[in-house]
Amino acid sequence: MSARVSFDVVICGTGATGLAAALALAATGLEVGLIGPPPEPAETRTAALFAGSIELLRTLGVWDALAPQSAELRAIRLVDDTESLLRAPEVLFEAREAGLASFGSNVPNGPLVQALATGVARSARVRWVSEAPLAALDIGSERITAKCENNAVFTGLIAVGADGRGSRCRAAAGIATKTWDYPQAAIATTFTHARAHDGVSTEFHRASGPCTTVPMPGLASSLVWVERPAIAHRLAGMQQAEFRAALETRLHGLLGAVGEIGPRRAFPLSGLEAERLGHNRVALVGEAAHVIPPIGAQGLNLGLRDVAALAETLATARSRAADIGADDVLGAYHQARARDVASRTLGVDLLNRSLLSELLAAQLARGAGLHALKSVAPLRRWAMAAGMAPPGPLPRLMQPGGGGLVVA
Repeated sequence: MSARVSFDVVICGTGATGLAAALALAATGLEVGLIGPPPEPAETRTAALFAGSIELLRTLGVWDALAPQSAELRAIRLVDDTESLLRAPEVLFEAREAGLASFGSNVPNGPLVQALATGVARSARVRWVSEAPLAALDIGSERITAKCENNAVFTGLIAVGADGRGSRCRAAAGIATKTWDYPQAAIATTFTHARAHDGVSTEFHRASGPCTTVPMPGLASSLVWVERPAIAHRLAGMQQAEFRAALETRLHGLLGAVGEIGPRRAFPLSGLEAERLGHNRVALVGEAAHVIPPIGAQGLNLGLRDVAALAETLATARSRAADIGADDVLGAYHQARARDVASRTLGVDLLNRSLLSELLAAQLARGAGLHALKSVAPLRRWAMAAGMAPPGPLPRLMQPGGGGLVVA
């Protein structure tokens, strides 16, 4: 077995959230060891990131490389496509109504992860110590010991679990979870089209789930199409011409003729919520802490807020010479994130279940809510603000200039 190498923080997981965590914690002056395989360049999905997430990427020095490959989100349209007798009106949320040029940008996942990986390679405080994943995490009274599948061993004051819904870090820390499944699967792809999207993301609310188009640069959009599992897998396996015809029908001509379609992937929808975001010298971020359906562009934005809040919590502890892995520090991190995570998880779950429900009361409630959003401007502006940012202030790394947390 190789010699042990020590860090302040050992991060397990090298997706977008894990790489962002490495850069964010290094930006506060911590020495970081990173464990996990290199990113997959073939990733074709995108992520709609709100202003705070983009400010974090700017603070971490990676946004300039991503901006040319991203598309601004100037408006979000909700369309009731349930074909019920109680159809709600179309609702358009425009960024200019909230005094903004845009809500954020749709960012391709592949370039996002590559830009973060490049930032990690340039950072003097981050070492990508193992491309083999975590095999086991031992938790002691003063340090954690991470053992990799290639027998490399690393220690730290704290482990950050960015290792997804099957998190070994979470299991090692003894953090319980609540999990649930939906009778749905989502198809993710990209496509070109004849008509301009004008920076508008459109979400068709259907009885089987939402079908969402999100702008990409030029005459192109990304797609997340939620269906019953059997239908989703049939759509994913169609020949391109057959899928193109199905998509044009589903979008009701919104973007004109559909052109080239990227690789399609179908995945089941499920939910997960960790009982705590920090415990036993382990902090959880991203899908190790919470999994929600791809509705309302909440998933990665939620994970990046975890990253920014964890960096702020550990920087505060370090400034008073406290043990960054201590129970009270991890408790402070949990408290900083609990309300945001719980409210987003509940909100997305209720919206999704309201589409699936055949109960008249649920349909009436959803329709009444959309009527109110369309008719009452202050309520619409409140909904826009609530959808883009957490309750309470943004973490400082998501504020312009890094909020004073960045260490040169």
